[in-house]
This record gives sequence, C-alpha cells and structure tokens, in this order.
Amino acid sequence: MTAQALPREPQQDRSRATRRRLLEAAIDCLASVGWAGTTVAVVAERAGVSRGAAQHHFRTREELVTAAVGYGSEVRMTQMRERLDGLAGRRPSTLDVVALLGEMYTSPLFRAALQLWVAASSDEQLRAQVVPLEARVGREAHRLTVEALGADESVPGVRESVQATLDLVRGLGLADLLTDDSARRTRLLTQWAATLDRALGR
Repeated sequence: MTAQALPREPQQDRSRATRRRLLEAAIDCLASVGWAGTTVAVVAERAGVSRGAAQHHFRTREELVTAAVGYGSEVRMTQMRERLDGLAGRRPSTLDVVALLGEMYTSPLFRAALQLWVAASSDEQLRAQVVPLEARVGREAHRLTVEALGADESVPGVRESVQATLDLVRGLGLADLLTDDSARRTRLLTQWAATLDRALGR
C-alpha cells in the first residue's frame, strides 16, 4: 500500500513565503553589512533562494531594499501596537510610550532603514523611492504615537511636542549606532517623558 501523498503547498503561498524570506534577509544584510554589502546575490544566498528567484520578485537591488525597509517599518509598527495592546488593558504611561519608541528606533529594522537613507542621500533614483516611503512611515509613526499617548492635537503645541518626541528617539537611535548608548538613552527618555507630560497638560 503506497503512502498517501502530502498535499502540495499552493504556488501562491510558496511565492509569498519566498518574498518574505527575501525581505527579511535584505533587512538583516542592511543592518549587518550596510548598503554596499547588500546585493541581490548576497540577499538571495542568505534567504536560501536562487538569484533568479530573487530577481523574479525584485528586478533591482533598489527595488528589493526599498520594499524590505517598507516591510520592516510595518513590522515595527505592528510590534509597537502589540506591545501597547498587551499592557493589561490600561492606558500606557507617557514613559511607557516613549520607552517603546526608543526600542523601536534602536532595533535592527531601524539600522536597516538608516543604511537606506544614507545611500538615498547621494542617489537621486533611490531617493525618489525612499522619500515617499519615509513620508508614509513618518505619518503612521506620528498617528500611532498620538493614539498611544491619548494626545489632543487641537491643543496648541501638542502636535509639535509629539513630533519632537519622534525626532528625539530617532536621534538617540543614531547615537546608539556605534556604541551602546542605552544608559544615557534611558535617562534622557525618562526626563523627556516628564517634559512631555507637562506639554500634554498632565
């Protein structure tokens, strides 16, 4: 009696899985070896797929890494939402929110995005792809932060304070790029949370 054949994975599912592996491998490459070391061939090898399969999904390195950073940004936002939702049904404190943002902007996903920004700063074609992506990510990060803080942006100065928070954590992410800056970052974010509470009228 022959064993019953296992059902084959649908082609569409295999294609989605391959694409996801390529995106995750591209993020890993950008974060670890930078833009110069992130070629389609290297990403394909790290993802465990052929170069031809990689180029079936992404024609160029620019297309691949831009898609990867967009995917990574969505992952960062999803992770933040899940963390906020997991705070036992209570509204997070300002310090909770600021600390979560600090983690988000020191993750490998942020490091990958940073490598793409640097490359785009001197490559006009790449910049044309990156600028609208970052504008979308920036709007979503701002919206999520406002929601998490329960901030009322109709109050003068609140919108600017939220944006200053995002600029601060992004800058602290840069400071963490070469050395472990976690102790100083914790002190600064604790102080900023108190300042932000005053701006929010708390």
